[in-house]
Amino acid sequence: MRPISLGSDKNSPPVIGILGGGQLALMLVRSASQLGMRVHVMDPAPVCPAKDAAAEFTQGTWSDPETLEAFAKKVDVITVENEFVEADRLEALEQQGHTVLPSSRTMRLVQDKLVQKQMLCRAGIPVVDFRAVADEHELEDAAAGFGFPFVLKKRTLGYDGQGNFTVNSHADLHLGVKALGGFQAGLYAEKWCPFTMELAVIVTRGRTGMTEVYPVAESRQLHHVCSSVLVPAPITPQQGAAACQMAVGAVEAVSGVGSFGIELFMLEDGSLQLNEMAPRVHNSGHYTIEACDCSQFENHLRAICGLPLGSSSLRSGAAMVNILAETSGSGTPVGLAEALAVSGACLHLYGKLGAKPRRKMGHVTALAETPLAALNIAELAARQIQFHS
Repeated sequence: MRPISLGSDKNSPPVIGILGGGQLALMLVRSASQLGMRVHVMDPAPVCPAKDAAAEFTQGTWSDPETLEAFAKKVDVITVENEFVEADRLEALEQQGHTVLPSSRTMRLVQDKLVQKQMLCRAGIPVVDFRAVADEHELEDAAAGFGFPFVLKKRTLGYDGQGNFTVNSHADLHLGVKALGGFQAGLYAEKWCPFTMELAVIVTRGRTGMTEVYPVAESRQLHHVCSSVLVPAPITPQQGAAACQMAVGAVEAVSGVGSFGIELFMLEDGSLQLNEMAPRVHNSGHYTIEACDCSQFENHLRAICGLPLGSSSLRSGAAMVNILAETSGSGTPVGLAEALAVSGACLHLYGKLGAKPRRKMGHVTALAETPLAALNIAELAARQIQFHS
């Protein structure tokens, strides 16, 4: 991998280019500023959470090669805050001599979830049984093979429960296909997994292959959206070691560089299956800003720049609660003073202009002797914030 060029002043920090300007980019920008790095953000929207925080902003789509190339010429290393940037676009930048991390190869293996599952199987990592569903015949085969219920999923562009449809009966088959955009949208099926707990692990892998593994967290969901994260998870040391080994193996299998979010299912017998991986900093790792020696965001920047990784050690029990909008309306928060009055609560608001149901508008982190005590503090503060129509 070619080293990052720092221009005429070899001692100056690199300029980081981020494709995507949402809250993940915002938190990356904040971490970069602490390291004296400049960040250039590119996003299709004219206004986004990271726009004002970044040193430079470009409005444009990554499907526009001219805009993308002009953006790339201004930065030393390019990274992503979501998995929706097409791997072909990233590969074109690499062929032009630009450094892209995670690489286009990594993104190609991860952003299509069917390809991701196939790759994890080849790497010997346990996953939920799955099947490709490209037409009516394969859909019927999935129903016959898995029985009901099973889950129909989009291969790409799915997040926070969007892109999933639970098929409870034969009558739901065509409803599911229609709800997900038809077979042409790219679908696959997964067997229903009766898990007892969802776990999450953040793994940061550097350019040389060195890794920092963050503590295993319990991830709690509400309507398929992460509502809270507790760390450390209430599991045995053996289960924690197995989860970390599985997470590192997944990132190594795609030669990942940067921070990756790994989601796992724990079954009733204590065994684990990998649900999915995200090639970027992840919602389940927001707690690391306050709770760990070096956050997932800072370590992502260190990794893509070839710098030494920071410690992922946990300072105390911690919990993170997402602030989810309940209705559509203004992005202006109501109850800010009340939330800030909660002792021990660390409030993060993303500055989104509009709210809509289940949209992540911010989060609260708290530290305490136990994760449950931290959760009580974080939930109390999060309840104070509302977004009215």
